[in-house]
Amino acid sequence: MAYRGYKDLKVFQQSYKLAMNIFEITKSFPKEEKYSLVDQIRRSSRSVPANIAEAWKKRQYPKMFISKIIDAAGEAGETEVWLDISKDAGYLQMKEYENLISGYDEINRMLYGMIEKSEKFTRK
Repeated sequence: MAYRGYKDLKVFQQSYKLAMNIFEITKSFPKEEKYSLVDQIRRSSRSVPANIAEAWKKRQYPKMFISKIIDAAGEAGETEVWLDISKDAGYLQMKEYENLISGYDEINRMLYGMIEKSEKFTRK
């Protein structure tokens, strides 16, 4: 498949959707978490699709592409920790938590697949 841009990538679309889901869910978090947990989880979840977009723009340099995809995976991992904390603090329903974690599991599989097959995404 020929990709026209990063917005065509399923991993971008799904990570963007997860970031928006987290944005909506965190609106109900306690006010005292606004400048700590809410900011952290929103920032890390938004960084996943942002790093994918940046990787796409740097795809003519395979090492830079891979580096940015690794950064996206790192941000996904950070988001998972914030989700764990949100669940354990009682801010997330178990169903919401499971859906989000499942989404990030899939994102990570796709990201590491992109690393393993980077030649499919980078310019020659």
